[in-house]
Amino acid sequence: MVRALIENHDSWINVLLIVFSYAALIFCMLPIHEFAHALVANKLGDPTAKWHGRLTLNPLKHLDKFGTLMMLLVGFGYAKPVPVDSRYFQKPGRDLALTALAGPVSNLLMAVLSVGIFAAIQLAFPNQLKVVGGMIYYNADWILYAYIVLIEVFASVNLVLAVFNLLPIFPLDGSRIFGVFLPAKWNWKMQQYQHVISLVFLVLIFSGVLDKPLYWLQHFVGGGICHMFGLPNLF
Repeated sequence: MVRALIENHDSWINVLLIVFSYAALIFCMLPIHEFAHALVANKLGDPTAKWHGRLTLNPLKHLDKFGTLMMLLVGFGYAKPVPVDSRYFQKPGRDLALTALAGPVSNLLMAVLSVGIFAAIQLAFPNQLKVVGGMIYYNADWILYAYIVLIEVFASVNLVLAVFNLLPIFPLDGSRIFGVFLPAKWNWKMQQYQHVISLVFLVLIFSGVLDKPLYWLQHFVGGGICHMFGLPNLF
């Protein structure tokens, strides 16, 4: 796989990949994710995020200091949640779910765009890179770097953000999406024990219990996107 090729390549590429991944996450992917929440909430009648200056792509408005520090130190963190007041919605349950769904959808769209650009590059230069039996064959370094940036960084990280946030666990977006289908008393219980749920969730993350399920979800969704562009599964 391409990760093995990267590891066997110049060491500076590994450093550059790590730095670029964090920069892309902090200054592009997370701000777009949060902006999508704010945009949909505003379109559905809730101006709260706009009033708080969150209807913007400026990353400084969305980044949480502690969450960003966690990303840099332990590889896992978060942005500031977009404030939402469901009292402004015409249909609070539905509109709250749509607002929550906007974030993961924005990540999926960024992943689709990244894979699409790479597919266009491969179509324009068919002899520069081939994927055969899960192995990557390339004739020029620049095509490998394009693969790293578009697939290993933008597409892969966006897919992880999308499938991760769709998990039906508080405080992730998935809890608000699937909460629409749950009885009111169950939602109340989840809110009542949200701190306990969050703590258990953090333990699951750092223990690695969720690694394999998240990998398979990324592989499945990523494979579907690649199929759209006539590519083998690059994930």
